[in-house]
Amino acid sequence: MLKTIWRWIWRAFALAVALVLLVQLWFFLHVWWYVGHNPSRTAFMEQRLAVLQEKMGDDAELKQKWVPYEKISIHLKRALIAAEDSKFLEHEGFDIEGIEKALKKNEKKGKVVAGGSTISQQLAKNLFLSGERSYIRKGQEAVITLMLEKMMPKRRILEIYLNVIEWGDGVYGAEAAARRYYKTSAANLGPAQAARLAAIVPRPRYFEKRPNSPYIARHAATIEARMYQVAVPK
Repeated sequence: MLKTIWRWIWRAFALAVALVLLVQLWFFLHVWWYVGHNPSRTAFMEQRLAVLQEKMGDDAELKQKWVPYEKISIHLKRALIAAEDSKFLEHEGFDIEGIEKALKKNEKKGKVVAGGSTISQQLAKNLFLSGERSYIRKGQEAVITLMLEKMMPKRRILEIYLNVIEWGDGVYGAEAAARRYYKTSAANLGPAQAARLAAIVPRPRYFEKRPNSPYIARHAATIEARMYQVAVPK
């Protein structure tokens, strides 16, 4: 009887391991595909589209137009790196110092006010994962981040990130954001415009409704002052 129980426990464990490995293989193959092919939608975009369609009907659509890396303003590239991940070109997916600072800041405030996630981590989450907060999801995010960093050059990671991140309710990617806020193309964004777009990335739907927020004005000014201190992938 005991042997039978252990046999079933072992089979269940082996099955669980096999399922985990299959899931990781699925992620690996998708990351490999995105090295040379542009994602049409991300997991985060699919979730938001479902919400919009529930509120506005099945005709609701996302605003996004893919543009290649070289057709996105260098000012926006610099602004996002300065605002979101100043060590983007140096780290291998994780900014340990940034995470430690975020933890201390959150502890001091008594709530989560800083994340410490790198651009690579944010891309991993947006491409494949839900918005739920759990240790399992964070663990999966870390695995995908490593895949991205090992399989893609920094330029490709930043190119995908610039084209898929949220910049408003149903607004995704640099081109749609430039059209939405400045009636111009992503290629023609100036330094001040780029800094302001970078400033709203953490809470785009909130600040889309508050374009004259003093916080955004201050944050954008800080980002613009830092922009020229960061390097971007060539």
